Amino acid sequence: MSGGFYGKMLEIDLSSGKQKETAIPEQDYRRYMGGSGLAAKIFDQRGYSAIEPLAEEAPLLVFSGILTGYNIPTACKAAFCGKSPATGIWAEAIVGGYWPAAFKTGGYDGLIITGKADKPVYLYCGERGFEIKDASSLWGEDVYTAVDRLVETHGEKTRVAAIGPAGEKEALIAAIMIDGRDARAAGRCGMGAVMGSKNLKAIAVTKSDTMPPLHDKAGLAEARKKVLPTIREMAKGLTDYGTAGGVPVVEKLGDLPIRNWTKGSWAEGAARVSGQAMADQFFVKHYACYACPIRCGKEMKVPLGPHEGTVSHGPEYETIAGFGANCLNDDPAYIVAANDLCNRLGIDTISGSAVVAFAMELYEHGLIPADELGDLKLEWGNGEAIMELVRMIAYREGVGEYLSRGVKKAADHFGPLAKEFAVESKGLEFAFHDPRAFTSMAIVYATGARGACHLEGLTYFSENRAFPGSKMGLQDDYDPHGSEDKAQLAKTMQDYMVLFNALGLCKFLIRGHVVPANIAEWVARVTGWDFDEKEMLLNGERLFNLKRKINVVLGISRKDDTLPPRLLAHDRAEGAAAGSLPHLGKMLYEYYQLRGWSHEGIPLRETLERLEL
Repeated sequence: MSGGFYGKMLEIDLSSGKQKETAIPEQDYRRYMGGSGLAAKIFDQRGYSAIEPLAEEAPLLVFSGILTGYNIPTACKAAFCGKSPATGIWAEAIVGGYWPAAFKTGGYDGLIITGKADKPVYLYCGERGFEIKDASSLWGEDVYTAVDRLVETHGEKTRVAAIGPAGEKEALIAAIMIDGRDARAAGRCGMGAVMGSKNLKAIAVTKSDTMPPLHDKAGLAEARKKVLPTIREMAKGLTDYGTAGGVPVVEKLGDLPIRNWTKGSWAEGAARVSGQAMADQFFVKHYACYACPIRCGKEMKVPLGPHEGTVSHGPEYETIAGFGANCLNDDPAYIVAANDLCNRLGIDTISGSAVVAFAMELYEHGLIPADELGDLKLEWGNGEAIMELVRMIAYREGVGEYLSRGVKKAADHFGPLAKEFAVESKGLEFAFHDPRAFTSMAIVYATGARGACHLEGLTYFSENRAFPGSKMGLQDDYDPHGSEDKAQLAKTMQDYMVLFNALGLCKFLIRGHVVPANIAEWVARVTGWDFDEKEMLLNGERLFNLKRKINVVLGISRKDDTLPPRLLAHDRAEGAAAGSLPHLGKMLYEYYQLRGWSHEGIPLRETLERLEL
């Protein structure tokens, strides 16, 4: 057996309590790389697409990457995969922190969890392997409380992935939260609801010294040394202020969504809610995920709300853009408090803040019946209303019942005009980077396997030269508002980015100018394979097409590869992206040709055969 993996997974049926160990061929690791890649292969092979996501027999696939847990920069990720209850298509929620590295020491490369326990339970992995344990006393508790109790029970080396009340209530925008107060989130696609539907409160692992063999430890150390200085230098902004430090720059580029994506500039507001401003007011300390030299995590003191005075994970860029600019809220105290509340209750802050902004626009137009709001006044920028609506969403109370389903399903309830205000693709709320500012992102959002996900391509990093295209054999200079060469940029970066989710790496490595050749060397040193950049990028193309194949089975085609009307037809009017609209039809035509897909967006037979799919 090569290094990097155990060659087996564990299947647990919560209905019966039975466990089964299943072998995984080495060839599957070489082609699909672990993580969400291997999960997708198993999902497709077993025909899991036919099962409804919250059904008892629905699978939750939890896999680490083949690099996860080794002393490799940012090798800290795991994937929670399945069929999304929010979108009905392929779902993967990727998360870092320390839990994935602990999970890798549990003796398996992945879990497949099916069934539904007859009472609340959690899974615990210690010296006796995985056990199903009673979680009745934890059910109803917030994430931090549940994690604290499990660590107290099982020891300080225990790391926990847990859901909060939002997951228990099966809110479709519920997240799986990692590491308690040092919160990292498997946030997107509603996988917290999948855990809740199984009466599964948490997966706790006490870290051991067990790891799959490592082929060339000395060679890996040398390869690591080559990239560390550049990573630290190029990612220094993330080290100093985290992703939140980018808020003013993003606003200046016309990339920051404002007032539910309707306004073009917000410079003074962006300065007030930036990571720099928050550091001056609330900062406590820096922290890092496992094996990460960047340390983008920040702990902050919560300044108001029900948990005032406690210390918690500080808000990321996406959370600030969502609960700040997109809600026209320029009070950073409410952003810190809303972020903390989402983490405690187990809500994805991207989808959560998106539905709050959506609700504010509905309120403005009189589309929410008064009896569903009570005394809640959803005026733009109302921090108290934001906090209360987050709570209502988590517990599915009042208007929160509909908003907990995400903007697309909520719009079905609030009427035809509401659909104009729902900024989503394939049912997933947009991450907060504007495809009118960097038009390559229009392709990324439209064709992403899980919906409107910026992380599936991160092409704006190349358009603004944070990760020059020449690093990938592309050009360095792009017209951010034009259409030329954007299809090639999108395809190339998607094929690269999909590998990070499979290998267990953080995508901020590209801010440190880590290129495919670097990662291919890490894989070779860990596994012992004769493995190079060419084979790795072929695997990336294979994985992207595999997930498209899964989605085609689930009904996805060209009709779904689109953006909401607001982003195709309404320009920002002011700011750096004023007047820019993405020419999506032209770019998709070129993109499908490069992908080897039909005009309907379906992979051609010869494409699937070439990729051995």
